[in-house]
Amino acid sequence: MNRHESINYIEFPAQDLEATKMFFSSVFTWTFVDYGPEYVAFKDKSIEGGFYKSALVSDSSKGATLVVFYSDRLEETETKVVEHGGSISTEIFTFPGGRRFHFLDVNGNEFAVWSEA
Repeated sequence: MNRHESINYIEFPAQDLEATKMFFSSVFTWTFVDYGPEYVAFKDKSIEGGFYKSALVSDSSKGATLVVFYSDRLEETETKVVEHGGSISTEIFTFPGGRRFHFLDVNGNEFAVWSEA
């Protein structure tokens, strides 16, 4: 259901759409629909979006928005990220309210995952 003035869709750059689909379906169980050779849409439990073919990457150190996932089992999610081709860019650290880590997906886009415990 679309909600007035709420975030509705997010798009990310991706160099390799097939590797992107494998990574996010394996780690976060996203499902995908291909829309031609240069665009793929995703859907998960809470948001929809897509990846467009590009050599660029999303990196918060260059001013990009950081998308943060939530996990009940932070270390398990971190292991899945690495097992499926992602790399940890910031190891697990604590902050007021929880713990989190940052990772790069198979394209080099930066994301984070946090947990309350």
